[in-house]
Amino acid sequence: MICRRNAHRSDVCGAHRRGVRIAVAALLATTALGATTEAAAAPSVPLRTDWDAIAACESGGNWKANTGNGYYGGLQFRTSSWIAAGGLRYASRADLASRAEQIAVAKRLARIQGMNAWGCA
Repeated sequence: MICRRNAHRSDVCGAHRRGVRIAVAALLATTALGATTEAAAAPSVPLRTDWDAIAACESGGNWKANTGNGYYGGLQFRTSSWIAAGGLRYASRADLASRAEQIAVAKRLARIQGMNAWGCA
């Protein structure tokens, strides 16, 4: 927009610039709030998680653990957590899946629930 003073309009450019500044400020505020909300909503997962150490604490390192307590596998998944994190693509229960498969599901679960899904984490 080319801004000129017009005798019939007070300050066309000033009003336009104010509108642009307000729109830019609103966009920046919305973007900042959106990024903060997403960051706060997504549980943090450490970049390098020692799943073997967690399994050692949770199940004594037995990746096939099924002790009848309602938790299964080396990382002691509840059936509902196993299903929610996509474990059924590997096995019906965590104790029936391999170590690598359990870790893959654990990574997904950690992104959903955070590392507090495991008492030993």
